[in-house]
Amino acid sequence: MSRLFYPKLVSVLKTGYSGKQFQKDLFAGIIVGIVALPLAIAFAVASGVSPEKGLITAVIAGFIISAIGGSRVQIGGPTGAFIVIVFGIVTQYGLDGLLISTIMAGVFLIAFGLLRLGSVLKYIPHSLIVGFTSGIALVIFSTQMKDAFGLELESVPSEFLQKWHAYAGAISSVNIYAVGITVATILITLLSKHVVKKIPGSFFAIVLVTAVVAITGMPVSTIETVFGEIKGNFSFDLPVIDWSNLTEYVQPAFTIALLGAIESLLSAVVSDGMIGGNHRSNTELIAQGVANVVTPLFGGIPATGAIARTATNVRNGGRTPIAGIIHAFTLLLIMLFFGQWAKMIPMACLAGILIVVAYNMSEWRSFVSILKGSRYDIFILLTTFILTVLVDLTVAIQIGVVLAAFLFMERMSKGSNIIPVDIETDLLDNYSDVPGCIEIYEISGPFFFAAAKKYQEVLKNFKSHTQVMIIRMRHVPFIDATGIHNFKETLSELKHHHKKVVLSGVQPDVFKALEKSGLADFIGREHIFTSFDEALPAAKALLHECEAMAEHSISKI
Repeated sequence: MSRLFYPKLVSVLKTGYSGKQFQKDLFAGIIVGIVALPLAIAFAVASGVSPEKGLITAVIAGFIISAIGGSRVQIGGPTGAFIVIVFGIVTQYGLDGLLISTIMAGVFLIAFGLLRLGSVLKYIPHSLIVGFTSGIALVIFSTQMKDAFGLELESVPSEFLQKWHAYAGAISSVNIYAVGITVATILITLLSKHVVKKIPGSFFAIVLVTAVVAITGMPVSTIETVFGEIKGNFSFDLPVIDWSNLTEYVQPAFTIALLGAIESLLSAVVSDGMIGGNHRSNTELIAQGVANVVTPLFGGIPATGAIARTATNVRNGGRTPIAGIIHAFTLLLIMLFFGQWAKMIPMACLAGILIVVAYNMSEWRSFVSILKGSRYDIFILLTTFILTVLVDLTVAIQIGVVLAAFLFMERMSKGSNIIPVDIETDLLDNYSDVPGCIEIYEISGPFFFAAAKKYQEVLKNFKSHTQVMIIRMRHVPFIDATGIHNFKETLSELKHHHKKVVLSGVQPDVFKALEKSGLADFIGREHIFTSFDEALPAAKALLHECEAMAEHSISKI
């Protein structure tokens, strides 16, 4: 049970926590708290709930996720990915329905962790994740047009195409002041990082724009005119539960849980790469579940790990869960003592912030990269993207996962005619004429999304004395987008540790995929061979270069 649930905070405190690290965590936590302030408010407003619910979520869920989570640096709170789901649930079931769905989602997440599904969720195809993430980004962008242009609309349709039709019908009511505020917010958010790197541009934008609007009295909508006062306190309040209709919330709750699990584990994996750590996926899922059970009892909305805020935490020196806890307390103090000023924030300013968030979420570079890959990944990507935008995120995730499974089975059936498939096979071969500083791995079987993570983990466990690695790929019939994504991460880490890599036995289809993705140039085309006999002399030559460079460095000393 200790392995199933073992918070990183406990590990940190057991191994020792220095005053020097506390200073770094304190600074990082305060910065992330400032980063989270405008985002928490904007995500809540865009989700159709009052601003303080975003702050409540960032404070309570942020504290719980850091205190009992399985990552050293994960920052939890409301995220843009949930905007579409939350808005739909509030529209259909009301606020009580959202709170019930969130609590149920928390129970599902705890169950995921207890059933040790953390490792399984890592295997969701990269093309599926990019598809619905890009779709969510487009939907978020479309929801902000009313406030960005100050359009006079009593209500905005929930459907994507009808929404834009309504915007076109109200184009004559454009508020030039709102447009100016939106543009100014976007420019300040994007450009301020070139002046001050520590403080986020969205914070500068929200302070400066709100001050200008308050002083000049511009005729634009603000949080106060739309939502009224922002409450600066917490209150425990159980939602009204109609037990006879409880089954209605299972589907939205499962969507929240699945998306929350994927996003939180993805954030944890990204942060692992930034700090060279290893998160505990099942512990993280349980912590996310507890946060989503507790937070709604105080009026909060769904929460998960936030990739952008987690990255900000790492870049500012945060290395332990203490930074995440400080981030939560920073937001609490802001909410209690400065919350009343937030009501003056213009809605167009929040729209500008969310437009930047949507752009950052879009992953358009990954989208374009996958479009250059295999037709299977393209099909999954476009299907998930179109369903997310035009139908519903719940449907998109369900169909995307099922579609990926069916296409996987079809590809495996074709692959079985070539070689026996065994994703457990990662064999280290020893040859008498190979120097000890050259290590050889052989990958047998398709380099697809279900095997990519395992291959990545095995290849990362290189021996300290290894200077050159030969990766034999003679039995790899194809490599998909997830395989390319994980392979590039592995090669980047090897490169970071000054390890040289040579590929041998690369088949034409695999080389074509490496070429389209740009990975062939990243490795170096001169280091990719069709046979082991060609690769071995090249590896020996690289070894001699490494030794020569080392001798040159010693002679300079």
